[in-house]
Amino acid sequence: MKFENTGIENQTAELSRLDELMESLGFVRAGQWDYERVTYDRKFEMKGDVYYLRVQGYAIEGEVDTRYALIKLLPPLLGKHYYPHGVEYGEGENFPSSLVSQCQSILAQVKEGLAKINA
Repeated sequence: MKFENTGIENQTAELSRLDELMESLGFVRAGQWDYERVTYDRKFEMKGDVYYLRVQGYAIEGEVDTRYALIKLLPPLLGKHYYPHGVEYGEGENFPSSLVSQCQSILAQVKEGLAKINA
């Protein structure tokens, strides 16, 4: 599921500040990066199912390994994990409405944090 019009897509932030913001909101970047892209995931477990809220971005200046990259964010995604195949983000997935609401609230916090970073 793609979240549209969250206000964070196309926003930019310096990588180290973005890392701090996302970590404070429960996202993990861990090893999910290369020299041009970053991926932040927040895991949710509900009724035996596992879901991930994913925020991705790519470097428009610098490189991710230097920690001084300027990152441009993409529209966030919500996916359901299927063992052993991985995470599905397709429109055919059904997500609990409480989870979608919780994700929208978290994304609003990301937007607010980005506004403070870029002020």
